[in-house]
Amino acid sequence: MPELGEILPSSLRPHARWERLGASRVPALLVHPAWSDSAEAPPPLVLWFHGRTVNKELDPGRYLRWMRAGIAACAIDLPGHGERFEQRLQGPETAWEVIHQMVEEFDEVVDALRKFDAFDLSRLGIGGMSLGGMVALARLTRDHPCCCAGVEATTGMWADDSTRAQFEHRVPATIRQLEPIRNLDRWREIPLQAIHARGDEWVKYERQAAFLDVLRARYRNPGLIETIIYEHTGAPYEHIGFGRKAADAKQKQTAFFAQWLGVTEKSTDGHG
Repeated sequence: MPELGEILPSSLRPHARWERLGASRVPALLVHPAWSDSAEAPPPLVLWFHGRTVNKELDPGRYLRWMRAGIAACAIDLPGHGERFEQRLQGPETAWEVIHQMVEEFDEVVDALRKFDAFDLSRLGIGGMSLGGMVALARLTRDHPCCCAGVEATTGMWADDSTRAQFEHRVPATIRQLEPIRNLDRWREIPLQAIHARGDEWVKYERQAAFLDVLRARYRNPGLIETIIYEHTGAPYEHIGFGRKAADAKQKQTAFFAQWLGVTEKSTDGHG
């Protein structure tokens, strides 16, 4: 898909492939450190979900850093986004539908990835930004094969005391039941990194902090939950990327995945 490939930096293009995964033909961008090197052990992989109104090709510097650290990436177009664009799914009022569909598609995506024999899915990470982070956290309350998770500018608490009544009224029960904080009895204790800007205007830091406090209290080893907070980033709405803190956020996230996916011997200080 050259029209998509042109979006990527030249150093990433030889390592990128576009695939349709599973019966639902979910659009995916796969990045592998060395597709042609069969002598190398298969790398671990991180399944990544982007935010609302964008696509899987956004922020390729993230995938470049992972690749240089020895980590493969599978970036997914959320329902209604990217290669499966639908205008009606771009607004915040339909975000719940996007979450529900992507949570349901997760298993077929992972099953399809197993058929490549190119990834070590015993070392599978999951992550996402904003709406994609909500997908990741929701999916972690079901049985899953993930070893660790890294999320940005997102929350596992979809309503607080001031908005709960409206949330209960407007959001269907099938969606409300996916809210992570409702399902922590099904959460398996894995390393989790959460990066947030304290002044985020779209996903309030206080709501995510409250979720993490509840989750941390349930962990036998609460040190497995790492929180990175930026006081001021200069990013639009303190939400869209991390502005002048973006490189630091990418570096810390790459180091987190490298540690918990067993590639700490690799360099994690790539640029992008």
